[in-house]
Amino acid sequence: YMSCSQNPINIDDIEKPYFVWFEDNWIHDDELHSHHKGQLVYVESGFQYLTVEGKIYLLPQNHAAWIPSGHIHKTNSHSEKIRLMIMFFEIDKDDSFYKEVSVFLVPPVLKEMIKYAEKWSKKIQEDPHETLFLKALSNELPQFVARSLQLHISPPEDKRLCKAIDYLHEHYTEDLSMEDLSEIAALSLRTLERIFKKETGLTLSKYQQMLRIIKSLELLSDQQWTISEIAFKTGYKSLQAYTNSFFSVMQYRPSEFLKKLV
Repeated sequence: YMSCSQNPINIDDIEKPYFVWFEDNWIHDDELHSHHKGQLVYVESGFQYLTVEGKIYLLPQNHAAWIPSGHIHKTNSHSEKIRLMIMFFEIDKDDSFYKEVSVFLVPPVLKEMIKYAEKWSKKIQEDPHETLFLKALSNELPQFVARSLQLHISPPEDKRLCKAIDYLHEHYTEDLSMEDLSEIAALSLRTLERIFKKETGLTLSKYQQMLRIIKSLELLSDQQWTISEIAFKTGYKSLQAYTNSFFSVMQYRPSEFLKKLV
């Protein structure tokens, strides 16, 4: 089931191959679930956290996520008001793209297609025009996501790491060392280094960078602060350091991201 401000709809009971759901002010049930169909989640405004198979992904404004069929997921927004478009697709192609989670900035042509499909929102009866249009959209998705960004962090499965990770998330603006974290986790430095790399797949500095960039994307999406203010709010010593770090993760600059929000 998916709930919103109206009645819940059971997606798996809908027999047509594609289903569009637009909600002006999305309200989540915040429960883990899965669907038989693949799912495209587009954030028109606000920002959204998405948990898929234990990994937490960030969806800033004008980004979308592809969730393959059968993947256990839940949405949890940190935005006061969020405009979401969700589309469900029966996929009959064997392309590996449809079997993996992708998070990507939506290019203008796809944005227009998504907005056009809004007219079919919550229509249960099959419409041949909708079927043809959404089949074309789903067919082009791999091309739209030629270089998809994986903005995600994975909560640790090894419980010994929980204290250190929680501390990192609360103090991400500080320059923390492995020595600091080993004291917090009450683990030897060697043990912590080994399980940190194994669990997160990242070095400590890369993990901190990812946290800072994700947080800065939230702040940029709010459009309440200048880029300089956001740089200092997220722990960078200069605007240049923030811009360089942002570019190395996102492959474009914070100013370009702001233009894409318009």
